[in-house]
Amino acid sequence: MRRTARLLTGTALAVATAGLTALPAYGGSTVSLEVSPSAAAPGGDIVVSTAACGTNGAATGDATAVGAGTFPLAAGARESDAVGRFRVPPSAQPGTYEIVAKCSHGTQVTGDLTVAMPAANSGAPHDGVQPHGHVNTGVGGALGTDPTKTAAGVAALAVAAAGGTWLLHRRARGDGI
Repeated sequence: MRRTARLLTGTALAVATAGLTALPAYGGSTVSLEVSPSAAAPGGDIVVSTAACGTNGAATGDATAVGAGTFPLAAGARESDAVGRFRVPPSAQPGTYEIVAKCSHGTQVTGDLTVAMPAANSGAPHDGVQPHGHVNTGVGGALGTDPTKTAAGVAALAVAAAGGTWLLHRRARGDGI
C-alpha cells in the first residue's frame, strides 16, 4: 500500500512539473498587447502593438472599455508586429481599462491602459483647447464702470480719510472729541 502511494505521488509530481515547464505556443515567450504609454490623460494618443498576429498580421483593436471604440492594427516597422493607434476620449474617467486586439486568424491579446487626470500645475490643457480671452472676476468695482459713480466713491473715501485724520490730530492735541 505504501509503495503504491509513493508511486502515484511521484507520478503526479512528474506530470505537474512537466505541465509547469511546458513552453507557450509562441516561441517560449508570453505574447501580449503592448500599450504605450501605459498611463495617459484624457485626450492622449495611445499606440498599441503585438507580435501575436504573426508576420504581416492584421488585427482589430477594441478600446470601447475606455470609450474610444474599435481601431485597426496593421503591420508595423517590424513586420512581425501589428500596430494601431487610438485617442483616449476627453470624457474618459480615471481608472484602468482593458484594451483588446483580435488577430485576423482568431488569436486575442489584451493589455491595460491607466487613465489619470493631469496634474493641476502640469500646464497641459485638459481637452486640448487653449484658453483665451479674459477671466470674469468682477473687476470694475462695486459701483460698476460709470466714471461719475467712481468719482463719487473716491470723493467719499477722501472725505472719510480727511475726517479721520482731523479727529486723530484733535485727540493727540488733547482737545477732546
